[in-house]
Amino acid sequence: MTVDTLAKTLELERLEVNLFRGTTPDKEQRQRIYGGQVIAQSLLAAYATVEGRICHSLHCYFIRPGDPTVPIIFEVDRSRDGGSFTTRRVIAVQHGQQIFNLAASFQTEEEGYEHQAGMPAAPDYEDVEDDNVVRRRLAGDPPPKDLDWIDRHQPIEMRTVGGRFDVADPDPREPNQQVWFRAKDPIGSDLSMHQVILAYASDMSLLGTAIRPHGVSWRTPGFQSASLDHAMWFHRPTDFNEWHLYVQESPSASGGRGFNLGYIYRASDGALVASCAQEGLMRMRRPKPQG
Repeated sequence: MTVDTLAKTLELERLEVNLFRGTTPDKEQRQRIYGGQVIAQSLLAAYATVEGRICHSLHCYFIRPGDPTVPIIFEVDRSRDGGSFTTRRVIAVQHGQQIFNLAASFQTEEEGYEHQAGMPAAPDYEDVEDDNVVRRRLAGDPPPKDLDWIDRHQPIEMRTVGGRFDVADPDPREPNQQVWFRAKDPIGSDLSMHQVILAYASDMSLLGTAIRPHGVSWRTPGFQSASLDHAMWFHRPTDFNEWHLYVQESPSASGGRGFNLGYIYRASDGALVASCAQEGLMRMRRPKPQG
């Protein structure tokens, strides 16, 4: 799947003034919809009702697992159109039930005071191995179905500093990680689409940060994980075809939940372009009683 295909996949059909329909690609072969997809499509639905303003923040909740075999209906509530800010709320529905909701705020371009945290030191992206290469090496000789999944074309190029851990035999690591990432194919000049695809990619590794210290993965028998919410702030415009460093940390895990923070820096000048926060479910399911 190229970014052009990703952009086409994320496209929405307008059913009414504030009502849209989206789909999931058949080739994804997922049991549930990837969270970044529904974030991106909800942001696109909100953008379809906004003129001349750019998103500066979004806050969302994952309510139910999405069904990849049926369309998603997105309903936009035009909460407010103010002098400088516009607010939208988007509800995503499948099978007559909410699966996800998003609130987003948009702002007219404006000058103001500026400061930012500096980009942390990290190995250059050219010196970090591509995640797909690492996955393929760790997989050894998997069955054809697993091999197709590993070798499928990814629209986002990712390079994890220190290498991805082996999901079949994960070793405990510190609750932080650095990931270089970018969109593989040209997105175009539309800033809103760069934000949409950056939002899509922001969910790809964040939850795993809280899981790292515990020596488990999504393949560990009985282990259950899922995103519960996701927040994102867009600080500065950026070209997501350029390399960006995604700095992630998990300061806390408790009560069956892991909390994660992420900071996205542009490689070319060290600009902090976006920040993320996410809480996710992470628990070991108890075996069912016998008899």
